[in-house]
Amino acid sequence: IQISDNWPGYSLDLFTYPQHYYGDLEYVLIPHGIIVDRTERLAKDIVQDIGDNDIVVLCVLKGGYKFCADLVEHIKNLSRNSERFISMKVDFVRLKSYHNDQSMQDMQIMGGDDLSKLTGKVSILCVLLTLFFWFYKDIVGTGRTMKVLLNNIEKYKPKMIKVASLLVKRTSRPDGYRPDYYGFEIPDLFVVGYALDYNEHFRDLNHICVINDHGKKKYRV
Repeated sequence: IQISDNWPGYSLDLFTYPQHYYGDLEYVLIPHGIIVDRTERLAKDIVQDIGDNDIVVLCVLKGGYKFCADLVEHIKNLSRNSERFISMKVDFVRLKSYHNDQSMQDMQIMGGDDLSKLTGKVSILCVLLTLFFWFYKDIVGTGRTMKVLLNNIEKYKPKMIKVASLLVKRTSRPDGYRPDYYGFEIPDLFVVGYALDYNEHFRDLNHICVINDHGKKKYRV
């Protein structure tokens, strides 16, 4: 689903959200209900593509945990309601590539110590926000840093690697990386909510929203 650059979003008055963020947000970009429905569709696409293979879901923390949990739950529901059982395990890694709303040049990869379980399995890499042929400055950092993570996973010789991202972002700088599954293509905006944070704030916001200058200043470190 593409969200155009001139999309005005939804008024905050139409939704409920934590009172401690009043005055910190511009508008709701994607309501929580739409996120849930789109994630269910992604789960169906993944199940259709993987066939009878076992899955190891590798969740990129911290921002990816809600998307990963919801995606895994939808896959489990599909498994329960079909004749085919889907064996699935979950592991976690954490990436750090930004300070406030600015990119850092180097990406740190933490966790995921026991990745030998990926050998011969289908690996689904779950991230909340990544890039779509363009340079991006938040969680993943750049296409280069995303490829660093994928190269690390490939060392364990999984049968297949697929990247599932709820959001992909358009910017003006070409890069050449594209996730296998994504929910929404969004404009070049700094967004928060649905576990996507700004200096550890806004993770408790269910909707995906655009943060305003007041919010950036308030929570800047």
